[in-house]
Amino acid sequence: MKIRSTTIVAAMRDGRTAIAGDGQVSMEHTIVKSGARKVRRMYHDRVLAGFSGSVADALALADRFEARLENSGGNLTRAAVEFAREWRTDRIMRRFEALVIVADREKLYLLSGDGNVLEPDDGVLAIGSGGAYAQAAAKALLRHTDLSAAEIVREALAIAAEICVFTNNSIVVEELV
Repeated sequence: MKIRSTTIVAAMRDGRTAIAGDGQVSMEHTIVKSGARKVRRMYHDRVLAGFSGSVADALALADRFEARLENSGGNLTRAAVEFAREWRTDRIMRRFEALVIVADREKLYLLSGDGNVLEPDDGVLAIGSGGAYAQAAAKALLRHTDLSAAEIVREALAIAAEICVFTNNSIVVEELV
């Protein structure tokens, strides 16, 4: 049975960083949860993380990333690189089916199990079922409006929810100021 869940979108603007996640989790053609929380604050509320994929895998990754963040004294880049290396080389973690977006006020990264630590050129990232829709909307809003980072991710996710059947309007936004 294929579990589909999550659209996460992140944007940076004017020294602010925001990540938004929808609440829908679906199994096959059925919505099993509409209010899941997929975005969380870490390291003394200085880092945001959004998780897409298998719920158990995403939660395990969140815990491991948070441990790396603590070990690095909150240095997001160092924690991201060490975490990606661990994810790629650990026999159990390699099988995890999830993606992670992490951000602080200065950096934004997409982390994956193949060892990638990707930083976007334009301060916008999105993952998950409706990720492409949310990313396109966020890029357009960033280029053509004066909306704040939080307003951009909220609106981008609302637009994705209008298009993607695996994304809903139960939106959680976290912002670093």
